[in-house]
Amino acid sequence: MAFSAPNDLSSWWMPFTDNRYFKAHPRLLAAAKDMHYFTPEGRPVLDGTAGLWCVNAGHTRAPIVEAIRETAGQLDFAPTFQLGHPLAFQLAARLAGIMPAGLNHIFFTNSGSESVDTALKMALAYHRAQGQGQRTRLIGRERGYHGVGFGGISVGGIMPNRRAFGPGLPGIDHLPHTHDLLRNAFSRGQPAHGADLADRLEAIIALHGADTIAAVIVEPLAGSTGVLVPPLGYLERLRAITAAHGILLIFDEVITGFGRVGAATAAERLGVVPDLICLAKGLTNAAVPMGAVAASQAVHDAILAAPGDAPGIELFHGYTYSAHVLACAAGIAALDLYAAEGLFARARALEPVWEAAVHSLQGARHVIDVRNLGLVAGIELAPRPGAPGARGQDVFRALFDAGVLVRVTGDIIALSPPLIISEAQIEEIVAAIAAVLPAID
Repeated sequence: MAFSAPNDLSSWWMPFTDNRYFKAHPRLLAAAKDMHYFTPEGRPVLDGTAGLWCVNAGHTRAPIVEAIRETAGQLDFAPTFQLGHPLAFQLAARLAGIMPAGLNHIFFTNSGSESVDTALKMALAYHRAQGQGQRTRLIGRERGYHGVGFGGISVGGIMPNRRAFGPGLPGIDHLPHTHDLLRNAFSRGQPAHGADLADRLEAIIALHGADTIAAVIVEPLAGSTGVLVPPLGYLERLRAITAAHGILLIFDEVITGFGRVGAATAAERLGVVPDLICLAKGLTNAAVPMGAVAASQAVHDAILAAPGDAPGIELFHGYTYSAHVLACAAGIAALDLYAAEGLFARARALEPVWEAAVHSLQGARHVIDVRNLGLVAGIELAPRPGAPGARGQDVFRALFDAGVLVRVTGDIIALSPPLIISEAQIEEIVAAIAAVLPAID
């Protein structure tokens, strides 16, 4: 399998990319199937990241491809403002059926970033509907990633995502992150130390007043910052504090949803139910862009009841492509595939094999921590003196050239393979990392 490569790379301004380096040293993907990408030359690259945390069922799966193809020949687009189409209602019902009990209303978006901003707006609208419009403060967490909208970067806690774009939304505060390298290095699953960090929320409440705070948003497992697994008891404590003060709890599950941690959601896996869940990525197996927010009955009913019996729009929010027809077709097919192949349970069953494999890297050159949950792992490398992130980039490039795709964030190798991965392929990924590290300065 070989494909022609483009001969002009200048026009595309690439996202989250060192454009100057890439244009001088391009690495291209031209095709994909199951667990592999293929370069334009036909060279296979084993996918250790499910694309970008999103291709959970593997690449170009026939049921999803056929669903998109068939739907495109019947209906290409339908507006969803004051109108609807059958597939949107079907998908919403299917999604509600796999969410935690009570989160039974689905609002469709087109990305994780849109899902986050939508959930934040729902939180504000909920309190206003309750006669508490003064609750406008939003609480995020250090090292959190919540997309690239102004709401998301405001509550997010990754500095490069924020510093070029001004102060962001007013009335924002942040919890401390949960990473504790000293006490929790090389933890398997949830680390033992750090539940007490949730109590910092009480200090924020004491500072600002509970009656000013609308919502707290966290990733149950922080992915983009380099895989930070929640300490035992931490999420439970956040849930208890927010509930006690009438504050909504939002889980950003754009990464953790759809089997990544061995269940439909991290909320299900970890036994903590928030008021709103942000979804995207694996929702359509990434075949068509789509996101969603799952909202509790209480949030939904409060907003819809706000105007009383008067007719009119309850929530002034939405997108041209909300519940796009092709995305709905892909989403239904993806959920069918996840269920037919038992992929969520498969991820949970593979977790011990995955855990043993990634932790075998303890003691490898540069490795200072390994952490894991479900089919996710973060392998943290010591930074190169005076050049943080440079070592991670060198590893990424060397592994790609060796035929394995990983993701790096700073000096952390983040792994999140498709849930169809075999035990042999797990060993192949880990062996490739072990082979590359000794050659990296």
